[in-house]
Parts: sequence; structure tokens; C-alpha cells
Amino acid sequence: MRGTSMWRSLSKRLKAWLPPPAWQIPVLILAAILIGLSGLVLHLARVTSYFSDEPRTCMNCHVMTPQYATWQRSSHAHVATCNDCHVPHDSFLRHYAFKAQDGMRHAFIFTFRLEPQVIRIKSAGASVVQENCIRCHRPLVEQLPMYQFAATATRPQMPGKKCISCHEETPHGQVNNLASTPMSRVPKLTPAMPRWLSDYTQRSKP
Repeated sequence: MRGTSMWRSLSKRLKAWLPPPAWQIPVLILAAILIGLSGLVLHLARVTSYFSDEPRTCMNCHVMTPQYATWQRSSHAHVATCNDCHVPHDSFLRHYAFKAQDGMRHAFIFTFRLEPQVIRIKSAGASVVQENCIRCHRPLVEQLPMYQFAATATRPQMPGKKCISCHEETPHGQVNNLASTPMSRVPKLTPAMPRWLSDYTQRSKP
């Protein structure tokens, strides 16, 4: 009896949210259209690719071509991906929270074409890069007198100079703008149009 009464209560609450009978079909069609468009946007934005550590994901935005090309030819190419340097690794929660926050900011900037000619790292990103420099190069860092306390720090905050103060061109070299690497060979962007639709439009042309 108790289960039946709970079901009836839940059913009444659901009915209260439903539109009048005359509006149910139009609302259902509109909801289907919105869900379909949302799914299309997520597909075109390649949202699932951002859960991976694949460096080619950065190529979803063509303005990142110089960064990808210079990394590809650097000493870090075979030992570190973009996420190894640019995302925190001290905790699962902070890792994905930072990734989501940074990704949303990038998506907004690139969607509305607000990116500057010269893309420079922000202070939050520079701090994360510093953490990861120490994380990967800890044995070397521990030998430096001014960084000795890094051995016991979970998230070291370095005083004075940071690693990139001297190693600024590692691993991206001198990237000034999109014209910095005009002859670079990088992965092509995946076409937004599905293959079957592209083939159909090609066959339909006179």
C-alpha cells in the first residue's frame, strides 16, 4: 500500500508539470528539436575528445596550429602530452575542474573569435605548468638550493624565478602568431559534415 501511494504521489507531481493535452504534441516536437540541435552542437564541438589526453584534441581549434606544430618537433613530444604540462595532476577533482574551467573559457573565446593574435599563457596556467615542471623533473629540481623544499610540497609554489623564466622556449619555441609555422604539417580538421551527406552532395552536383 505504501508503495502504491508513493507511486500515485509521484504520478500527480509529474502530471502537474505536463502541458495541457492540446499542447503536448507541439511541446514534444519542440523538445525533440532542441535535444537534436544540442546533440549536433556537442558532436560538432567534439566534446568527448576533451576527456582524453590526445594532443590532436587541441587541433579542434585551428588557431592552436603553431602550438601543436612546435610541440610536435620538441624534446617533449615523445614524453609529454599537452595535459601532462597544462593540467594539474595532484588530485582527480582538481584535474578535471581545471580542465573544464579552462575548456569553457577557450570554447567561449574561440567561438566568438576573441582570441588575440599572440596567445599567451595566463597566470593560473603558468602556475600549473610550474607544478608539472617540478613533478616531472623532481630529481633535478631537488638539487637546486632555492627549490629544495619542493621534495615535501604537494603543490609547490616557487618563490622568485619560475622554470619558464629561463626555459621560456621549451617546448614551443618562439610562437608569435598563426604565421609562425607556415610550413608545418599538422592533422587536418575533421569535416563537420557527415561522410554520407558529403558523398551525397558531391553526387548531386551537375
